[in-house]
Amino acid sequence: MSEFSAAERAYLRSQRLGRLATVDPKGQPQANPVGYFPQDDDTILIGGFALGTTKKWRNLLANPRLALVVDDVVSVRPWKVRGVEIRGEAELLTGPHELGPHFSEELIRIHPRKIHSWGLEET
Repeated sequence: MSEFSAAERAYLRSQRLGRLATVDPKGQPQANPVGYFPQDDDTILIGGFALGTTKKWRNLLANPRLALVVDDVVSVRPWKVRGVEIRGEAELLTGPHELGPHFSEELIRIHPRKIHSWGLEET
């Protein structure tokens, strides 16, 4: 499993929304905005309302590989962007958790395999 740098960890904790990409059984990509929760062990949790009924959940049941991109625009003049792309594998979990009562019991735990970041040293 890959580990985040201190700058990557700080950036991920400062943001709230990312885009999760999965692949369906026919090989078609799907990307969805998701809230995410970085963990101290360098995994990332994704929860949701009725997460176990979603296409992303079904996609990950068939193929656990995924990508999560978290990015933002720091300024437009001059153009400065920053972000982190995480490629990895999903562990699908079901049961009680600490994310909050508005989430269903299903969680996706991302185990990073490759991490790429940009623009973080300029913040």
